[in-house]
Amino acid sequence: MKLIVGLGNPGIEYQFSPHNLGFLAIDRIASGLGVEVRNRQCRALTGRTTIGDETVLLVKPETFMNLSGLSVRELVQQYDAKPESDLIVIQDELDFPLGTLRIHTRRSSAGHNGIESIVGALGTQDFLRIRVGVAPEHKVRDGKDYLLSPMRKADLKVVDGVLDTVEDAVKAILKEGPAAAMNRFNRKEE
Repeated sequence: MKLIVGLGNPGIEYQFSPHNLGFLAIDRIASGLGVEVRNRQCRALTGRTTIGDETVLLVKPETFMNLSGLSVRELVQQYDAKPESDLIVIQDELDFPLGTLRIHTRRSSAGHNGIESIVGALGTQDFLRIRVGVAPEHKVRDGKDYLLSPMRKADLKVVDGVLDTVEDAVKAILKEGPAAAMNRFNRKEE
């Protein structure tokens, strides 16, 4: 079982905030596969599906971002998953421009509270991450306020496109392997 975990905060007020890009990505993947992410288990909403030859659990932790690790650890234990090969976490990344995407493994949390929680709960940094850029073109607001505030219409258009790319990246990781996916998606823009 592969665990695809999108990070975010539960609650309608956070639904379209930059910090919820992980949830939005899970919703996009689920929608594309005709799956609903609504089963409650291990403090998360989940939906089971197949991508390529892999059985996949799409996951949206309901613990709030800072405690995401509690839910992820329970799921890893329940499904006897190995973080280094069975876990993909989709996160927002304030260090990258809005609409960019990078696939990484074995990295520090870089101050991302959700990733910090998962690293602490699992006792390892060795899991795959899809980091989706959310940095605004002009940093007008304090980072935390920005991350939890609804995105502007123009930003949502950019996000709509990058969610398709995240879906493609997840499928590439599962069908072609992480190295091939990194080669394809981590290219610098010309």
